[in-house]
Amino acid sequence: MDTAVPRAAQTAPPRNSWYPLPVTLLDRLTEDTVAITLEVPDGLRERFVHRPGAHVVVRHRTGGRELRRSYSVCPPPEDPAALRLVVKRNTSDGFGAHALERLAAGDLLEVGPPAGHFGLPPVRGAHHLLIAGGCGITPLAPMAAAALREDPTCRVSLVHAARTARGALLADEMAVLKDAYVDRFTALYVLSRERRETELFSGRIDAGRLTRLLTLLGARPGPATRFAVCGPYGLVETVRSTLDGWGAEPDTVRFELFSTDGAPPEPEAEAPAVRRGRITTVLAGRTGTVTTAPEDTTLLDTVLRSRPDAPYACRDGVCGNCRAKVVRGAVTLGRQHALDAADLAAGYTLACRARPRTDDVTLDFDA
Repeated sequence: MDTAVPRAAQTAPPRNSWYPLPVTLLDRLTEDTVAITLEVPDGLRERFVHRPGAHVVVRHRTGGRELRRSYSVCPPPEDPAALRLVVKRNTSDGFGAHALERLAAGDLLEVGPPAGHFGLPPVRGAHHLLIAGGCGITPLAPMAAAALREDPTCRVSLVHAARTARGALLADEMAVLKDAYVDRFTALYVLSRERRETELFSGRIDAGRLTRLLTLLGARPGPATRFAVCGPYGLVETVRSTLDGWGAEPDTVRFELFSTDGAPPEPEAEAPAVRRGRITTVLAGRTGTVTTAPEDTTLLDTVLRSRPDAPYACRDGVCGNCRAKVVRGAVTLGRQHALDAADLAAGYTLACRARPRTDDVTLDFDA
């Protein structure tokens, strides 16, 4: 049975809240990508205040099934408070297909509140180097605009890897940003399927090409040079290993994946069977307990049987929406890409990638 937690302990509305927000504008960016602007009613404006790098989860229910997808909040440079999402079609029956083919102005979308820890550090006078692969531009574009707007002493350099010039998302908005900050903002495009006059900008980003791009941008290792990287697994891993060899300190590099496609399979040794036992959850100010079942593969499977309102989206250790603090017992965390060393040291885990290591585990989703 659930038990109430004192109101004083409920410091913020739960992450698993859903709000029906009307679509006000649909802007087709490419053949398979659309920008969706949502209206936030006056009573919810404080709840939907977002910072550059934040994301929201969209819940889409159709045909008896529920889809949850995480999207970066990507407002245009001229309206940083706007709640705009850039959605791409990845499958024929996913939310992206629905958004491109059937969604219309006036329709309602169920959206969770902004969340996430991806962003640029408040280091004045820094040279921020942003490296995007494909849709990875969506959190980086507002980060670039905010840094340039808020810190007149900083520089921002963007490297965007795309297949073609026409498919480079938000390139027109980055051009506007360049015009506004001509001396402090540089945007370079590296195209994998389109030949350009300069060989440096034609092909995939590998270690050699990235090192040459860093030289071109005047980047030097040091605390005043900060990196933010977003893209598919292969690009992010290439950039991380290259920056490590180049001399960048790990704490100057922040990254976010939008897909684990291409990642090597997790070794069986890292994915033991779920231990039978009791799982207690603290969620939305209420505490409840459930016993693991033989068919459970992760803690999230167990939690959802008693708390279907538990927060999650990708189920792949990428978005971080199922982040919870282990306050009793111990868990084994599989391969994940959302928590950093500080999160892990503080006792946080991802329910979608964790398995109990003790017979009694308590997860605090409100922590």
